[in-house]
Amino acid sequence: MKICHLTSVHQDGDIRIFHKECVSLSQQGFEVHFIVPNTESRLENGVHIHGFVGETLNRSVRIRKTVKEVLKVALAIEANLYHLHDPELLQIVSQLKKTGAKVVFDSHEDVPKQIMDKFWIPFFFRSILSKVYAKYEKRKAKSLDGIISVTPQICERFMQFHAQVCLVANYPLRHEFEDCKFNRKKSNHFCYVGGLYASRGIKEVVLAMEHVDATLHLAGRFDDPLLQKELEGTQGWKKIIYHGQVDRTAIQNILEQCSVGIVTLHPTPSYLEAYPIKLFEYMAAGCAVLASDFPLYRSLLGKTECARFVDPQSRNQITEALQVFIDNSEQTSSMGVEARKGFEFQYNWENEAEKLLLFYRKILKA
Repeated sequence: MKICHLTSVHQDGDIRIFHKECVSLSQQGFEVHFIVPNTESRLENGVHIHGFVGETLNRSVRIRKTVKEVLKVALAIEANLYHLHDPELLQIVSQLKKTGAKVVFDSHEDVPKQIMDKFWIPFFFRSILSKVYAKYEKRKAKSLDGIISVTPQICERFMQFHAQVCLVANYPLRHEFEDCKFNRKKSNHFCYVGGLYASRGIKEVVLAMEHVDATLHLAGRFDDPLLQKELEGTQGWKKIIYHGQVDRTAIQNILEQCSVGIVTLHPTPSYLEAYPIKLFEYMAAGCAVLASDFPLYRSLLGKTECARFVDPQSRNQITEALQVFIDNSEQTSSMGVEARKGFEFQYNWENEAEKLLLFYRKILKA
């Protein structure tokens, strides 16, 4: 069976699309193709990568022109199943279906809710655009053979108007976290890995650091230079080791040193139901977790006894929780061990790969 994954915006080497889905399917004997803009065509890890030149940053040009290039390459491959990874690719479902192939859509985000968080869209228009897209997505979904998504909440929304929906969560790969070096961890070293945005709680975390005797490792890129400059001028910044945007190896090295991983996203519509990959990477690395006090996070982490929960917009609660981690270092270490167990037995990609494989076989058989 020939499987083709398509993207008009993701980058070559995307963790979910390439390293998790494509490679896993290739290892199961499928002939796997991956269409991705602005890269070299080649065979890597058993996956046929098809590169093409296309605009990815200008949203308008991408929707009008890059999608057409993706379609052109896709039709030449003549796959049995096409797996779409971007909302804008829903416009080519009918052309792909005419070939007799099955078509599935992988919804990485709850787009209607995500639109409500877009600061660059005037607030008055967000609700309108969100509703318009939701209707468009529902109409296009009817012609799909299956839908995949990353959280139960998004899947439940799609189940209201489609019979074939599968949850394939974006958990870490086991081989990236084969060894957990607990002996390297420092009890007063914390980490925050990912996009450094105000809505993701970075300001409150840095301000909280002023009041604890600890070191915070930051890995990621600030979306707002003014926010970065503001935080660099605070007392809390003196306790920060800022790594910037780093590769996977560097991230793992950071996680190995830290006893606690921080994921204090603000309660925006999309974040309230998100499965942030860094949360599960913290667990894979044996870190206790400081998380936003969301019902979803409590349902995920409460049973593993590996986390403390705070109001992400309260620097005082964050300060107090960090101090508790420091004052109770043995308990913090035990929480890290429980976090690792949660990763090994439940929150890993290999379990999700099995679900993806079974869903594919069901779709192809139908």
